[in-house]
Amino acid sequence: MIDNDTRELLLAAARNNAEWCDAVCRGHGPRGEFTPDAWTSAHPTPPLYPDAVTLTPDASAAALLAGIDAGSPGGRSVKDSFAVLDLAGDGFEVLFEAQWIHHPAPKAAPSGLEWSEVSTAGELAEWEAAWDGEESTGLFHPALPGSDIVFLAGRAGGRIVAGAAANRTGPVVGVSNLFAHDDADVDAAWAGVLSGIAARWPGLPIVGYEHGDDLDAALRNGFTAIGPLRVWLHTA
Repeated sequence: MIDNDTRELLLAAARNNAEWCDAVCRGHGPRGEFTPDAWTSAHPTPPLYPDAVTLTPDASAAALLAGIDAGSPGGRSVKDSFAVLDLAGDGFEVLFEAQWIHHPAPKAAPSGLEWSEVSTAGELAEWEAAWDGEESTGLFHPALPGSDIVFLAGRAGGRIVAGAAANRTGPVVGVSNLFAHDDADVDAAWAGVLSGIAARWPGLPIVGYEHGDDLDAALRNGFTAIGPLRVWLHTA
């Protein structure tokens, strides 16, 4: 059994992530639908983004799948935020498992890079190219940055070499898409991102999810794993 504080954090993290997914997907088609238990998109979502995100551990698999078109070309995916669903009988297989993470409200700390918030469409394209490692594909549309969504960029020699996206929903800030390469390392990236979030939304805790080496790096930089999630991919 988890304690009530952890449960509330998990619910907040799932909602935050669903809001982020909805914001990104709105730039590529109609917005998704929120119900008390899930967010779903009846239209194909962009690469790397799910077609459904559960918001509570009580989400019904049948209701969830009814909200997406699992038979469309390219396959659809479901983010089971509480790792409680079994979708194998519906033609899905587990793509990966991860852990929700939590960091208490951070304080500013030096990172060795020059950090700023992305403020123009050109900067956003540069940020996406650095994140992607090749070029901007327009995944993140220029209307995304605003009062509740920021893209943080860490520069060395004028070039973006590290960054992350952050979005605020209610009592938490979500962090995702963290990257570091060339003249940066992941610890410097985390230091800069945590400082940037502290400056933008002081006093708020941070949530997100990671797995593998990225989870190890997050734990090394003050995060705690608070619960599992599972992403399912439709393959049948």
